[in-house]
Amino acid sequence: MNKSPQSNNLNTTPQIPNYQIAKTVYLGSRTIVYRAIRCDDQIPVVIKMMKRQYPTFSELVQFRNQYAIAKNLNIPGIIQAYTLESYQNGYALVMEDFGGISLEEFTQKKPLTLEEFLPIAIQLANILQQLNQNRVIHKDLKPANILIHPETKQVKLIDFSIASLLPKETQEIHNPNVLEGTLAYISPEQTGRMNRAIDYRSDFYSLGVTFYELLIGELPFQSNDPMELLHSHIAKPVPPVREINPHIPLVVSGVTGKLLAKNAEDRYQSAFGLKYDLEKCWSQLQEAGEIKNFEIAKRDLCD
Repeated sequence: MNKSPQSNNLNTTPQIPNYQIAKTVYLGSRTIVYRAIRCDDQIPVVIKMMKRQYPTFSELVQFRNQYAIAKNLNIPGIIQAYTLESYQNGYALVMEDFGGISLEEFTQKKPLTLEEFLPIAIQLANILQQLNQNRVIHKDLKPANILIHPETKQVKLIDFSIASLLPKETQEIHNPNVLEGTLAYISPEQTGRMNRAIDYRSDFYSLGVTFYELLIGELPFQSNDPMELLHSHIAKPVPPVREINPHIPLVVSGVTGKLLAKNAEDRYQSAFGLKYDLEKCWSQLQEAGEIKNFEIAKRDLCD
């Protein structure tokens, strides 16, 4: 039987020794994700596999990259990578399954209430703080790469396929020749058209786009034209979330706007400073039922 050179037979459940595939949870353009059980200890796992029968060299490198980075990160907010198995001409990445679904699926493109948004935002700021301490830039932060447990609301970050691990002595990396990341969430410097290096503050911008979408229910920039999207990220101001929804407190709007600053120097300079402001909002909301305005970034000191 001849197989297409482009992709595996998608109707056939893969056979991987010691794993029993339960169901498909994600079918993308280049990858397929399955829920499975590891047979020798009955632990639930998630297995991410390459869709194409003959993956490109770039796809192979990305799979190895996400395994190499994730397996060395002992952070509760990161999905743990167990093993990287060889499968046919590619790899199968075996990871923990904590019962989460993507934030994209969880929100269904609808705005979250402040009571829903703030605990998620605080967890994400905490995860970024730990990534920064480990000198890791994710570079593809978006709701599709954030998992949330529907009951406990615990949040975990996935997909380190284009992440960068920075040496301790250097704080920045040079722009790659190819565009990496998802255009709707990409930072101005990550477009490669700003003639400046990428550092951890690039993730803050993508987090700002994510916050905007969680609060408003839509992206700040929407276009089917990639060049128009790139131009918007580089040059077009983002309308404050409060301008679109007057019920959003001024300070929450300000936090989101600061994350979305075009220049990295105008964003938060530390995840700690961001987390402090979000936690202050949350404590006010819990204690007084409202968030009063205060000066943001007072505890924002560069690492």
